[in-house]
Amino acid sequence: MNAEQLHAIIAAGLPCAHLEVDGDGRHWNAVVVSEAFNGLRLIARHQKVYATLGQKMHTDEVHALSMKTFTPAEWAAQGR
Repeated sequence: MNAEQLHAIIAAGLPCAHLEVDGDGRHWNAVVVSEAFNGLRLIARHQKVYATLGQKMHTDEVHALSMKTFTPAEWAAQGR
C-alpha cells in the first residue's frame, strides 16, 4: 500500500475537510480533520478512522497508524 491508496481509503470512508498521510509503507502518520469528530473524544475519533480501514489493519496491510484528529474548528484554531 502507498500513501495515495491509504489517503483514498480514509477519504472514501470519512468526510474530511483536510487529510494528510505519509509513511514508509507499513508505518503511517495521518492528520485527519473532519466534522464527523464533533463532540467525540479522542478514542472515538481514532475508532472512526480505523473503521475506514476495515480488514486492512487485521491483515497487516496497514501495520501501524499514528493519527492526529481535529474538528475543523480545532484545526482553524491552530492557524491552519
